[in-house]
Amino acid sequence: MSDLYYGVAYYDEYMPEDRLAKDIALMRETGINVVRIAESTWSTLEPQEGEYHFYHIDRVLNAMHEAGIAVIIGTPTYAVPAWLVAKHPDILVTTAEGQQKYGPRQIMDIVNPTFRRYAENIIRTLIAHVQDHPAIIGWQLDNETKHYDNVGRYMQEGFVRSLQEKYPSLDQLNRDFGLDYWSNRIDSWDDFRRWKTPSMPASPVRSRAISASR
Repeated sequence: MSDLYYGVAYYDEYMPEDRLAKDIALMRETGINVVRIAESTWSTLEPQEGEYHFYHIDRVLNAMHEAGIAVIIGTPTYAVPAWLVAKHPDILVTTAEGQQKYGPRQIMDIVNPTFRRYAENIIRTLIAHVQDHPAIIGWQLDNETKHYDNVGRYMQEGFVRSLQEKYPSLDQLNRDFGLDYWSNRIDSWDDFRRWKTPSMPASPVRSRAISASR
């Protein structure tokens, strides 16, 4: 790498439209030579299913390139649009307190197959639109990714599958996690799938096992 990059996140969709030129002038004045854009913009990019608007992306890419400022494109999927939740409310994450309500960012079930299908679509659509732009020097794969305290169906099923891969013998799993304690022993893989949330808090030992899997 021949240059040292010094950058900021830039959100044109939040700003007054006539602000872009002034912001670029301030960036150049302070030595900023790269910006990151596009994460958390799903509802701006796809205001309704299959309807795509790239106005903010295009104008920032073109303006930054003209100013000699490089761009990193972020994927927009850590904040879901209202239309997606209305159509598929099950994509909202279930935590120990219950299923979350639409509004904040980072409230989706990241292992839900429906969420993943829609997320892959918007990512592929965005990349196909911008991939050849000369301002782009890199990609940010999602933003602040974590499990979001997920204890929902798909997370539990994935947890059991990971244990089955690691523990061909349930006896070994019970020994490793001390599940004879307080009658937490598991003698059938189906016992995991019958564990419901959030109606009853999990035992400390089983909670520790779930935390370890994350």
